[in-house]
Amino acid sequence: MRIAIPVEDGRLFGHFGHAPSFALIDADAETGAITAREDLAAPPHEPGLLPKWLGERGVNLVMTGGIGPAARNLLAKRGIAVLTGVAGDTPEALVAAHFAGTLATGVNGCDHDGEAGHGHHHHH
Repeated sequence: MRIAIPVEDGRLFGHFGHAPSFALIDADAETGAITAREDLAAPPHEPGLLPKWLGERGVNLVMTGGIGPAARNLLAKRGIAVLTGVAGDTPEALVAAHFAGTLATGVNGCDHDGEAGHGHHHHH
């Protein structure tokens, strides 16, 4: 499987849409072993472009601190899962924690688009 993580200075960058670059990590879905990592500069900031760009690169999962609802919906339409509320760490550490079942995910940091009253779900 392929996991995309927005990064800046080698660590997870909090907001999906504004990340300067992405780490695309190939991992063995059975063992969680990282088989490859590619760091790519993010494409130009245009609405809807990132989900398309990631989809074209075979990404299955996005790990991010926050993401806007439009981008999340576009990723879902492409069959790309999204983990939000992920705290800054190195992509390798985040992927390892994800496969170990110890990844801490929290509230989506970007649910502030005027969507009042839909409540937040906490996973512990």
